[in-house]
Amino acid sequence: MATYSFDALKLDVADGRIDTVLACLVDMQGRLMGKRFQAEFFVESAFQETHSCNYLLATDMEMETVPGYKASSWERGYGDYTMKPDLSTLRKVPWLEGTALVLCDVLDHHTHAEVPHSPRALLKKQVARLEAMGLKAYMASELEFFLFDQTFDAARASGYRNLNLASGYNEDYHIFQTTKEEDVMRALRKGLQGAGIPVENSKGEASAGQEEINVRYADALTMADRHAIIKNATKEIAWSKGKAVTFLAKWNYSAAGSSSHIHQSLWSADGKTSAFFDKDAEHGMSELMRHYVAGLLAHASEITYFLAPYINSYKRFMAGTFAPTKAIWSLDNRTAGYRLCGEDTKAIRVECRVGGSDLNPYLAMAALLAAGIDGIENKLELEPAFVGDAYGGEVREIPKTLRDATTFLHGSKMLRDAFGDDVIDHYVRAAKWEQEEYDRRVTDWEVARGFERA
Repeated sequence: MATYSFDALKLDVADGRIDTVLACLVDMQGRLMGKRFQAEFFVESAFQETHSCNYLLATDMEMETVPGYKASSWERGYGDYTMKPDLSTLRKVPWLEGTALVLCDVLDHHTHAEVPHSPRALLKKQVARLEAMGLKAYMASELEFFLFDQTFDAARASGYRNLNLASGYNEDYHIFQTTKEEDVMRALRKGLQGAGIPVENSKGEASAGQEEINVRYADALTMADRHAIIKNATKEIAWSKGKAVTFLAKWNYSAAGSSSHIHQSLWSADGKTSAFFDKDAEHGMSELMRHYVAGLLAHASEITYFLAPYINSYKRFMAGTFAPTKAIWSLDNRTAGYRLCGEDTKAIRVECRVGGSDLNPYLAMAALLAAGIDGIENKLELEPAFVGDAYGGEVREIPKTLRDATTFLHGSKMLRDAFGDDVIDHYVRAAKWEQEEYDRRVTDWEVARGFERA
């Protein structure tokens, strides 16, 4: 739902209240990429379309021109994409003076068809599949991160060593400690609220300096849009306060990992009736919900890459850290990869606890929906709920490395049918490049362990 209309923008531009419009696409890493438009030019013509180099959906975290992609390469000349502003995403950005922001769909420069491997297009395709089934997905992501007292520049200059966390001890739900961090967190809550993103709360998390921000659930595409903007806002607001944050899934061996749990439920197309709730069924789980969750579990290994896309992502999966290691479902059990919440109520939903704070929300949500839809279409039977401590159970494991997850992704017939072969091959190449880059690096751990003793 639009929170700021194009007509309102034109009035604000005419009155001088808005002078800059950020037109952004979301890249493979979930980052906002685009242009800062002089507002007068945006409302005159750029609101219809603008352009960007097509390498933006074929780079790594370092913005390297990665070889081996079919869609974008030196051989193909690195041409343009068309960026089509989705004016329903237009909003003011209160933490940047005189600024509005709009998210763009990414279109082929020649055909103006959506680029199939663009994150937003991937999620829209799965949403359309649900619409054809008379269903609508609602989702909410809980986003965690670490807050540091240094600036980003100071952290970089130190080689990311000896960083000062915003707190000195575990601050999970801790009011006094989070009071000390209110300069940043209050600015984040108020900024997001002013940008039309309804914030429910922020809280301290399970390690020193660890924060969590929670916003109200929404339809899948709106929630993914919110998630991408929240991450960018968190970095910008922290930077403006002389602080730094990280969304690394595991920034330090001795600290808890940072997650992005994704709550999901299906409803009727008008959003009024839960398709997951059956008051007469066990736990209130409808037959459709049972099939959906069975799909998540059946394809858990195949979709893991989209929940954990980097080498570092897999460092988070450690027993006894509230990060899951097993792809099983359980009732209100935080040791499970998939947790049933809101049992016996209309708020019944499944929480995927696998994803880290480094995930791309569009890709993660698209993969979860594709797996759930497959469960519904094939009427997969749900296994019994796991009971007890899943860390010690001899049950289905989450892939332990990016290398393993990439193998499952490459071989997934379900994802190839849902996303297309070219799309899966594109992201398999992204995963393999990440692995290749890591495999040839020498780490501090290796040097310290073997410098003298090897």
